[in-house]
Amino acid sequence: MSVGLQSSLRTFFSLGRRLRCAQVFSTEANTTIADEGTVKVENYDGVTLIGINRPEKRNCVNTPTAEALLKAFQEFDSDNSAKVAVLYGVGGNFCAGYDLKEIGEDVPAHLGSYGRGPMGPSRFETKKPVIAAVEGFAVAGGLELALWCDLRIVEETAVMGVYCRRFGVPLIDGGTVRLPAIVGLGRALDLILTGRAIKGKEALEWGLANRLVACGTAIGQAVKLASELIKFPQQCMLADRASAYNAVFNARSLQEALQFEHENGCPVILQESVEGARKFVEGVGRHGKFNLHTKVDPKDLNKSKL
Repeated sequence: MSVGLQSSLRTFFSLGRRLRCAQVFSTEANTTIADEGTVKVENYDGVTLIGINRPEKRNCVNTPTAEALLKAFQEFDSDNSAKVAVLYGVGGNFCAGYDLKEIGEDVPAHLGSYGRGPMGPSRFETKKPVIAAVEGFAVAGGLELALWCDLRIVEETAVMGVYCRRFGVPLIDGGTVRLPAIVGLGRALDLILTGRAIKGKEALEWGLANRLVACGTAIGQAVKLASELIKFPQQCMLADRASAYNAVFNARSLQEALQFEHENGCPVILQESVEGARKFVEGVGRHGKFNLHTKVDPKDLNKSKL
């Protein structure tokens, strides 16, 4: 393990988060760290960790934090070496929403125009997967940030909900758009209208949580999942991801969605499918094995010829 990685992991533990991801990264991992004050960015050999760093405010987002978050994800999206991002909150909470102190004192000018989302990246369309590591509170705008992510790893003790309902603050970071798409209109309205809390178990039953994990393990499990996604042929995965988003949010008809899927997927056949098919014929990936970067097991090759 590199000195830089060891130092970074010590920093993670000193912040009180039980990050169990040391074994996920290779000993030759390229590690870079950037600290924007309210947002922390760390890169580990293809996995980008982006942390909201306002633990004293339960990671509520204010204007500088929103700007730093958007910048972090724009840089992630344009960095060819970065494959998957993990969004988390420093100090035990994912994000408790927008900082109401800022609104109570003087409504920021950007809230009155469409522009960027008040929470930062909520209106930015990244081309790559983003995983939310949800611990503690993910409420109001924090829930909207979690919904913006592709996948949500949620701890059993996490709390999610539209808490802003209680204070007359509307969802303007995609909550009314993404929540119904993920859990269905009926369940979405249950949360949107009542502002009630939903715990990890119920979130998993609803499909709001993709994985339910033990307390203190969300970040490590999210990083582990991110490292697994990196093993796949990337162009194929990104094309299918784009087609899924188009079908849910952009396509006006079934035929339009099918046409986009066809036109979006066909170029990948020459880029990755031919090579993938060759590997399969040689025995790689047989019998449910997912890691296509491993050498062919002679036993598997013999079985494939039976």
